[in-house]
Amino acid sequence: MIETTVEGRVAFVTLDRPHRRNALTPDDLDALHAAVEECETPVICLRGTGPAFCAGADLDVVADLDHEAAVGFAEQGQRVASAIEESPAVVVAAIDGAARGGGVELALACDLRIATPASTFAETGVRLGLFGAWGGTVRLPRVVGEGNAMDLALSGRTIDAAEALRMGLVSRVVDDPAGVAHEVAANDTRALDRLQPLLRHRGTAVDRERAEREAFADLVARNAEALGN
Repeated sequence: MIETTVEGRVAFVTLDRPHRRNALTPDDLDALHAAVEECETPVICLRGTGPAFCAGADLDVVADLDHEAAVGFAEQGQRVASAIEESPAVVVAAIDGAARGGGVELALACDLRIATPASTFAETGVRLGLFGAWGGTVRLPRVVGEGNAMDLALSGRTIDAAEALRMGLVSRVVDDPAGVAHEVAANDTRALDRLQPLLRHRGTAVDRERAEREAFADLVARNAEALGN
């Protein structure tokens, strides 16, 4: 079950299957996709209920997939991760407890990953003869570097929040990740709207710098009066 609540300028999208450690079925992925795309707030905070952030794909579903259905399920997860990554809102993963497999992959698609001290992370699929296929092989090396990505994915080992912070998998370790979402939301929406896609830009350095200049100039023009005070 996916629930959305709005607090001021933050939409909290909550994975609410604590009895399954917030593992996701195809219906859950559809609901999560819709929730992200329907949000109109400048910030989205993705979180889970119970002792886990997200255990990834529901293995009861995976066990029943044939080859064609498995391709479709992977594509569905990739679409959801891409929707998170491409959202015009700043998406904050508020990670409290276990993030496993697809849960790590969804967090990787977010703009910010904020963990509590109780959080743990693992790409455990390799222990089951699988691996995460919701974009993790693309985003994990980009976020933590190839060496760390190889270590996490090939070993299947579990790391704590402190190690995740050291390797750059998370940005902060705090008691209340939701507070970071509100912190971001307190900033000027126009600046957030222009800055977030610039930081996400995958073009050449020349293209990125050109886009940066243009966005900066647009914001200066829009805020001329305020800047002069």
